Amino acid sequence: MKHTTALHSRHVAAGARMVDFGGWDMPLHYGSQIDEHHAVRGDAGMFDVSHMTVVDVSGPDSRDYLRRLFANDVAKLAAAGKGLYSCMLNDAGGVVDDLITYRRDDGYRTVVNAATRNQDLAWMNEVAVGFDVTLTERPDDVMIAIQGPRAVERCAPLLPAALREAAANLASFGCIEAGGLFVARTGYTGEDGFEVIAAEAVGLALWDAAAAAGIAPCGLGARDTLRLEAGLCLYGQDMDTQTSPLAAGLAWTIAWAPPERDFVGRASLETQRAGGPREKLVGLILEDRGIMRHGQRVVTDAGDGVVTSGGFSPTMQRSIALARIPGDAAGDCQVEIRNALRGARIVRPPFVRNGKTLVE
Repeated sequence: MKHTTALHSRHVAAGARMVDFGGWDMPLHYGSQIDEHHAVRGDAGMFDVSHMTVVDVSGPDSRDYLRRLFANDVAKLAAAGKGLYSCMLNDAGGVVDDLITYRRDDGYRTVVNAATRNQDLAWMNEVAVGFDVTLTERPDDVMIAIQGPRAVERCAPLLPAALREAAANLASFGCIEAGGLFVARTGYTGEDGFEVIAAEAVGLALWDAAAAAGIAPCGLGARDTLRLEAGLCLYGQDMDTQTSPLAAGLAWTIAWAPPERDFVGRASLETQRAGGPREKLVGLILEDRGIMRHGQRVVTDAGDGVVTSGGFSPTMQRSIALARIPGDAAGDCQVEIRNALRGARIVRPPFVRNGKTLVE
């Protein structure tokens, strides 16, 4: 039996095409994936992301525990009201999940991917052995992402009066909470906006108010094309337990200093770093006909690679992709599409950010 979020009835009533996503019945689109994509790039759109897992971490050892659990260092969160993107690794340096952790007045809040919930919680509890911490999952909360260049000006007036001005003035990766709402200036689209976590009744009211204000509901289809244009990794495609952050374009999320912080997977990553990059994650722009898709072979002058995420960019009107290729590959390459090699160009992602095309 598929899981449903508290907003499921809203999606059905709005005529969404529902699909199975990691065991959840979720909206793919509400009529036009392309229109939803352009709404987020040009104005504002909202996504139901309540299928993601919210876990609060509390207790005297919370900070030390998270410094062990994550490759990035929560010590960077010097005060409440800040968030940090990181990877959670296994002992071999493979990515168990990528996530955001926020510092709160009474501990930390992490948001992990829906498809990896079980493995994440099992690993978090395993690493917690020996630490005086409590992990509290919040499965009944509603989580809404409101994204786009006008997301803040459209969403802020819908928040409780105590939050409106402070939320509108949040810095990127800042967070604030009051009146049953947790608001963070984060997202997965390459645009400005908020991610809001709330109890069910408050979350439903916010969704209804946002819809009434003309913020377009958007499905998983637009979410995927938006994040691909923004060069943002998707767990299970661009990274997994067999792939390290060094090979997934996420070396910037590893906090190597201080050297005495022994985070899970550190020893393996240091060995990989010392040996030089065997693989790297790059962007591809197709210069030929066709559409690049996950799993297609990439032929480079340094050997073969593979497309990890690919598709059609509604903003750029051409096919783009993320690909894992040999570390010393550069220049042009070819992608095998329907048994034919098609010309492509290796570029540095992101492709689009804040509505602007960054590569031609």
